Amino acid sequence: MGDVMRLDRLLAFLGEGTRSEARELVRAGRVCVDGTPVRDAGIQVDAARSAVTLDGRALSYKRVRHVMLNKPAGVLTAARDKRQRTVMDLLPPLYAAMGAMPAGRLDKDTEGLLVITSDGQLAHRIISPKHEVGKVYLARVDGPLDGADAAAFAAGLHISDADGEFDARPARLEVLSSSPQESEARVRVTEGRYHQVKRMFAARGRTVVDLKRLQIGALMLDPALEPGQWRELTQEEAELLEQEPPENATITGG
Repeated sequence: MGDVMRLDRLLAFLGEGTRSEARELVRAGRVCVDGTPVRDAGIQVDAARSAVTLDGRALSYKRVRHVMLNKPAGVLTAARDKRQRTVMDLLPPLYAAMGAMPAGRLDKDTEGLLVITSDGQLAHRIISPKHEVGKVYLARVDGPLDGADAAAFAAGLHISDADGEFDARPARLEVLSSSPQESEARVRVTEGRYHQVKRMFAARGRTVVDLKRLQIGALMLDPALEPGQWRELTQEEAELLEQEPPENATITGG
């Protein structure tokens, strides 16, 4: 989409209703462009340079937007669903209107860092296995973990279960605590197969009790965000998604 467009299209793009609803707003004299009320919804507006207000409220235009969401458990990672709440329902309509989509998925019961972006190329980079963008998770599992588990993750696990069969790429497992009843660990994987982290632990005889994503590439989840909260990425944070921490770097976060 270019920066010059019809006013009603711009209003719809900014999540201020449908095109027809936007035309009604303009006809009612509620929209100003560069300080002047307008009543023609068909005028061409330079969205990047013109100051557009609705009822005195400045409307902020960006061609591309990236959102960091701390996804809560119980919410689907999907653009829409007729029966269940999705991550897009947690955001203002602006983001869906401009075509923003989740870059990858988290299971319904998994919490943590999810990037939602209108930049298709960035989303592809995050999702595509060929780019090997690391994802770091904090996992709590039943039973003990030890060095043998870390070695098995590092070697690459063969997964064969009811959901299919595949050879998981080598992954990093850092055991944070371990007891006969429960353990906690950080895991870094570079692919995102269905239920992958849970299936890898299952291959070692462990069931994941709780799972939270802490990091994508070099971008870490903002600890100030509670589950369900979100904010737009800064330019510096967006650039982090183009980077990878050194392979031997300590897994951080959480």
